[in-house]
Amino acid sequence: MEEDTDFRIRFSSLCFITDHVGFHGTIKSSPSDFVVIEIDERGQLVNKATDELIYKMSKGLPEPNNFAKKTKLGLQNLVFEEGSNQKVSILVRCSDDDQNHQSGSEKEDAIHDGTSKGEEERVYALGSLLDEKTNELLDQFACDIKEKWNSESELTGPSPEFSLGRILDKNRRAILHSAIRQKFPFLITVGKNSEIVVKPNLEYKELCHLVSEEEASDFFKYLDAKKENSKFTFKPDTNKDHRKAVHHFVNKKFGNLVETKSFPEANYNAGNPNTVITVRFREKAHKHRKRSVESQERKVIYTAFTLQKENLEMFEAIGFLAVILGVIPSDFSYAGLKDKKAITYQAMVVRKVTPERLKDIEKEIKKKRMNVFNIRSVDDSLRLGQLKGNHFDIVIRNLKNQVNDSANLRERILEAIENVKHKGFVNYYGPQRFGIGRKVHTDQIGLALLKSEMVKAVKLFLTPEDLDDPVNRAKKYFLQTEDAKGTLSLMPEFKVRERALLESLHRFSMTEEGCIQAWFSFPHSMRIFYIHAYSSKIWNEAVSYRLATYGSRVVEGDLVCLDEDGDDEQFPNNKVHLVTEEEESANAYAIHQVVLPVLGYNVQYPKNKVGLWYQEVLSRDGLQTCRFKVPTLKLNVPGCYRKILKQPHNLSYQLIEEHDIDVKAEGSHIDEATLSLLISFDLDASCYATVCLREIMKHDF
Repeated sequence: MEEDTDFRIRFSSLCFITDHVGFHGTIKSSPSDFVVIEIDERGQLVNKATDELIYKMSKGLPEPNNFAKKTKLGLQNLVFEEGSNQKVSILVRCSDDDQNHQSGSEKEDAIHDGTSKGEEERVYALGSLLDEKTNELLDQFACDIKEKWNSESELTGPSPEFSLGRILDKNRRAILHSAIRQKFPFLITVGKNSEIVVKPNLEYKELCHLVSEEEASDFFKYLDAKKENSKFTFKPDTNKDHRKAVHHFVNKKFGNLVETKSFPEANYNAGNPNTVITVRFREKAHKHRKRSVESQERKVIYTAFTLQKENLEMFEAIGFLAVILGVIPSDFSYAGLKDKKAITYQAMVVRKVTPERLKDIEKEIKKKRMNVFNIRSVDDSLRLGQLKGNHFDIVIRNLKNQVNDSANLRERILEAIENVKHKGFVNYYGPQRFGIGRKVHTDQIGLALLKSEMVKAVKLFLTPEDLDDPVNRAKKYFLQTEDAKGTLSLMPEFKVRERALLESLHRFSMTEEGCIQAWFSFPHSMRIFYIHAYSSKIWNEAVSYRLATYGSRVVEGDLVCLDEDGDDEQFPNNKVHLVTEEEESANAYAIHQVVLPVLGYNVQYPKNKVGLWYQEVLSRDGLQTCRFKVPTLKLNVPGCYRKILKQPHNLSYQLIEEHDIDVKAEGSHIDEATLSLLISFDLDASCYATVCLREIMKHDF
């Protein structure tokens, strides 16, 4: 592939804040060399129950399950292929003394090996909704009921009850009702004036006299899930009288909710005329089921999970999940975007999908190098920025000196890391913010949307690269013909975004209004993403101009943040201060307090040369009168402030010497050593590891 010249010019023109020499190296040799783990708002890593970091230093592609498991890199964490021609020496290890993360396994007792994954999900859900004592009492109540039933002793006197107390939040009550019935299908829950009471499910016991306990359990879980157009099938049965009894029981107890029918078993033969009973929800009946008094309170189902993906773009992963689950991409919410060529872990929430349904797709999505876990019910969706940051475990291979630098390489590397550790790096938006296409970048699409040039934005989105593959052939055909229907037949199924746009264009035509409708085939978070990309590009150019003009001095007219504890990019205007002439003379502020505005309608600009620069750039791009609102696409861009410098936290690193043994002749060999760097650190939300590495290495990727 030819080099993306514009892409390289755009990022090689960015400046540095530190003065060390740096070094060369290769990042992202494989996805497992770049592991990203989201840190939630509580400061916890989202990949719970992982205990150690394993790296396989192998020349070949790593196995897809060689994932990072721990935040700190230790000597015992390095695992190497047996029998390979590689010998490894640990040369240097240095670790920050910053506070470590607590992993999920440190905060929660491990679930015993006999527990199924489905039961684990219920444990996690209830564990997040009930305190430890109540959980224990609920488990004991369930065990007592089961023991009495298994001993075949009748429950005498009033039906035993267990109260969870008053739960004032309606959504929490609804989630608890479902979580308990899914974990314990032999129990029912009843609402009494905001109180949840748990009782034995006598209908469950009655059904167990007709079918196996496994079938009874699955049947009541099916009833509770209330998934539209779903069905439940009992095991094949040759006994007509027995089938009649099952039909009678289901219709007597739940006839207003479901209907039953008998069908010959699939693939049966004449010598084995088995018949199965299939249960389906009556049309719209699932919406009116009143198994508990409060079932009507549950308006929207939200299921949270951790998404692990490998070498997959996040929007592509969401599109694939949406197709499998029968929802649309806008039903997914997330806190931040993640790299493509990496192994990433991030929190997500999907609407209108139950935890059980999400669990069902695990095997199917593994073919796409994805996994979902930590599945649980929650009250609401996620919003962008709803995270503390990200943790990175990175391998940099093939380390060598800069051109014409004869200094000791190890010393150069250690000097560089320590320098950035203490001085920080310029907080640029990383190249992945703008896409990696050679012809069109996401910021160009964003600029077109801001100028309400909807047809141009669509054409930019569908502009092909100079590659001969099915995707780019389809795009080329569209630009030549504007035939959305024909392009759809050429566009591969996995290009979910492109196909969604083309389907809308086929329906509404390639007019200005049709293109507006086509953009609504994307969720709001994706539409706003393109405008944010343009704003990010301008911010990158602004900080370069600011540092080139004033350096590390804080000057009159600069903007500084007065809230040291505030979240980056979430500073209110009253926390942003305009530096006065007197404050410049008194050196009242430091460079790490300086912020620059990210374009929007609710930000102020510096009152110095940088502010004039913003005006000139907006005029250059035809946005001098832009209000940063696109009403036709329901997009409002208030803007925000971003610190121009950032520092990595919890930084640790190791230098690894790999010996490649090249056998030249019998009885002799040449032992050539190459260095690799294993580096681990945390960054605040909206900071980029590639930008931090760029500052360390003084090298553009």
